[in-house]
Amino acid sequence: MPDRGGGPTGPRIRVGRPSRRVRTLLMTLGVLAVLAMLFVMFAGFWTDWLWYRSVHYSSVFTTTLWTKIGLFFVFGLLMAASVGVNIWLAHRLRPPLSAMSTEQQSLDRYRMGIAPYKKWLLLAITSLVGLIAGASASGQWRTWLMWVNGVPFHQKDPQFHLDVSFFAFDLPWYRFLLGFGFAAAVLSLIAAALTHYLYGGLRITSPGARATAAATGHLSVLLGIFVALKAVAYWLDRYGLAVKSSDFKATGNWTGLRYVDAHAYLPAKTILFCIAVICALLFFATLWRRTWQLPVIGFGLMVLSAILIGGLYPAIVQKFQVQPNEQAKEAPYVEKNLKATREAYGIDGTQVSEYAGTSDTKDTTKLREDADTTASIRLLDPNIVSPTFQQLQQMKNYYAFPTNLDVDRYSKDGKDQDTVIGLRELNLNGIPKNNWINDHFRYTHGYGVVAAKGTTATSGGRPVFTESDLPSNGDLGTYEQRVYYGEKTTQYSIVGGPQKEIDYSDDNGEKTTSYKGNSGISLSSPINRAAYAVVFGEPQILYSGAIGEGSRILYNRTPKDRVEAVAPWLTIDGDAYPAVVDGKIQWIVDAYTTTNGYPYASRTTLGDTTADSLTATNNQRAVVAQQNQVNYIRNSVKATVDAYTGEVKLYQWDTKDPVLKTWMKAFPHTVQPKTAISQSLMDHLRYPQDLFKVQRELLTRYHVKDAQTFLSGSEVWQVPDDPTNKSGNAVPPYYLSMKMPDQKAQTFSLTTTFTPNGRDNLSAFMSVNAEAGTSDYGKIRILKLPTSEPVDGPKQVQSQFNSEQDIAESIRLLKGGDSDIEYGNLMTIPLDGGLLYVEPVYVRGNQLKYPLLRKVLVTYGGKTAFENTLDAALNKVLGEDGSTAQPPGDGTANPPTSSNPTVQQALNDAQKAFDQGQEALKKGDWKAYGVAQKDLEDALKRAEEAQAKADKTSGSSDSSGSGGSKSSDKSSSPSSTPSSSPSSDKSSGSG
Repeated sequence: MPDRGGGPTGPRIRVGRPSRRVRTLLMTLGVLAVLAMLFVMFAGFWTDWLWYRSVHYSSVFTTTLWTKIGLFFVFGLLMAASVGVNIWLAHRLRPPLSAMSTEQQSLDRYRMGIAPYKKWLLLAITSLVGLIAGASASGQWRTWLMWVNGVPFHQKDPQFHLDVSFFAFDLPWYRFLLGFGFAAAVLSLIAAALTHYLYGGLRITSPGARATAAATGHLSVLLGIFVALKAVAYWLDRYGLAVKSSDFKATGNWTGLRYVDAHAYLPAKTILFCIAVICALLFFATLWRRTWQLPVIGFGLMVLSAILIGGLYPAIVQKFQVQPNEQAKEAPYVEKNLKATREAYGIDGTQVSEYAGTSDTKDTTKLREDADTTASIRLLDPNIVSPTFQQLQQMKNYYAFPTNLDVDRYSKDGKDQDTVIGLRELNLNGIPKNNWINDHFRYTHGYGVVAAKGTTATSGGRPVFTESDLPSNGDLGTYEQRVYYGEKTTQYSIVGGPQKEIDYSDDNGEKTTSYKGNSGISLSSPINRAAYAVVFGEPQILYSGAIGEGSRILYNRTPKDRVEAVAPWLTIDGDAYPAVVDGKIQWIVDAYTTTNGYPYASRTTLGDTTADSLTATNNQRAVVAQQNQVNYIRNSVKATVDAYTGEVKLYQWDTKDPVLKTWMKAFPHTVQPKTAISQSLMDHLRYPQDLFKVQRELLTRYHVKDAQTFLSGSEVWQVPDDPTNKSGNAVPPYYLSMKMPDQKAQTFSLTTTFTPNGRDNLSAFMSVNAEAGTSDYGKIRILKLPTSEPVDGPKQVQSQFNSEQDIAESIRLLKGGDSDIEYGNLMTIPLDGGLLYVEPVYVRGNQLKYPLLRKVLVTYGGKTAFENTLDAALNKVLGEDGSTAQPPGDGTANPPTSSNPTVQQALNDAQKAFDQGQEALKKGDWKAYGVAQKDLEDALKRAEEAQAKADKTSGSSDSSGSGGSKSSDKSSSPSSTPSSSPSSDKSSGSG
């Protein structure tokens, strides 16, 4: 043939087979590549097994693994067999001779082409669909375990009168089986139809019948199976109505049956079920009749019925029966939704009481006394003072505190004290030089607890530390201070080997240590080292000389990661918190069991309902699995993680929760009974914040029990935005010790407020007893405010603070220069029929990098005070005409005395400058006022430097911030709270 390329033709080059050496090399490289891939897969499996064995939860790994493997093979083989058998059957039922047509002649080429490979092609197709189906089924291991281990709720749904466990455990599995059946039927139908077409059983353009009798019968049976599955789907859809979510104009998100569901959709599903069964029988009948006429007519009628009965009829019922009288029609179903939702979220025992919101108590002495006994008002805001802890107690740059500290209770002299607590955790960003050895061998752990009294501060506005310094010492006694597991510890460390670790530093230099715990996985085995080198992508693990005898690798080190790994069926609270328990630092983690299948209970998305102004700025406080939609939740497990050994313990907390009982059957011996919780641990357990936030969001609507009121929407509340910042997010709940009007003594509580929907005045105050071990732990109390006489809400109170002329002027002065104001938690406290608002005010002034407590805002009954101490503010607001005497150390009193002459002289100079500033302020002489402020600042700086030098020399702790136990004891009296002494006005100079 002529050369169509137009160019000269050269000699043909004959391409021969590669040489034996090349073939051997290629084969070797291929084998090595396959072995490398296999080892990567093995490394992931092997390291997971080693980790679970190291934490003594290997049963979780094996149960999960074998369940996944079992589901993979069972459903993979079922799908492969379904498709394979139908392909084989279609091939077997092929006509002996194909029709003489262009279509069949074209197909002959394909038939001849695949003839030598038919078995291999069949194997490839069935293997592919089997692998896909098996992988999909293995992801349903939770559904399988809940179905096979489900225990009854002993509660029945109001429509079908079935146990709730049917909807929570059984229905999800039946729906999975139905979905698998549909997939198998469709894939088998497609595979059979293609095979019949390829071998002439089905014809498109060929003359004669379009299908052979055998093909007609085969495909009719498959279509009949599909329609039969559709009948089962219609039947299950009836029960699905009880857990179906819909948008209900009157209430928003809605779960369960409404009037139209019960009177239109439910009978429609039953009718469609019957029609589908008949239609399926007609398809099966083609085995004898060999015609599709009746089945096709039946299928068409089924589709038409689905449109008319399943779609049009409910729309008519909604339009002409429900809408004209919606409240009357929907009321019975709303009552079912109200009852189920309250039960599912544990808010059915909520105690709602009417509360006046204004006090008629005339005895000011009683009011003042009640203010002291009603609540231990926490002035130290754990969400603000972290920089203060960091500045005063960080000690080294490679330590750090979390952005938000925690609130706990510690007892001293038989009295509980609200305490702000944080751990000095490892901060890799502060390491002097980052390299592989430093990051993973030398700097491996944090060191010590730092704690401060929540209700008081020093005269300089600093925390009164009850546990401080490095090593930490104070009221908490002796305990293991090394923190190998913490919220900030996200990298792996290799410990216990020849490379020593930095323990901590003091005046005598660096101290080194070597990990003595039994945590982690040994790297003595070459296989282990190779596996971890692959998993962490770090080849040095394989050959580094820093790894030797005794070396162990620690990873999965955050408390939430460890609990989630050993109990993957739990949802983890966003805030793990540390506590010193029996000589150990224990992380306490709250965990929840949830389900999405509680009939009639409205759903909520965890990430939305637990979001507030803190989670918006701190991802560590976000709940795990925050995108999950649930309509049942229980704080069923309390977990602990040892900060030194990483040991994880799960304790059964809710002994009645059927979801937890189900998982305990699936994973026996992983959860310890509630009786195993020691009293020392019980003292630190508390009601979890995320559960409280979910419940408060539901209670904005579900605090009412009357269907008519619920439908009218007149009693809908909202969680107010945080008034202390401009984030626009919800105000977080606050922990503090207080007593509600019906309580006789203070209890550790979690509190929040509500405002009417779209307005800023106060609707209600909500509190839950957060103190574990008490008789009414978990009891929710709501004080409902009258609508006829509006009471100021948090935003209005904050606005009132900012708009009062004297307060605004004082704040302006506090902001003078480079200073900035930070508002602490705005606490609401019921007091003698009224509401007491307290808000600490922090100043981050001039060159200070951390906030100090300078002022306290208090309002009650229309009176507002902005003073240097809580006592002074309470006296002004609650005392008769504000004439109650001020406590010692209140600004105008003599300055505090010191045994150090240098400090005393500086304080005297500060007092003099302060007085001069006040005189200049009264005269409006701003120039003189500025000079006085400069003198005041210089004097205070001299006092602080002299005091710090004296402290270092004596080795003692004082109230200036180093805060040992002696300082804590001295500062426990009311007079030790922030005063208006000169040192308290360092940044402002105001009185």
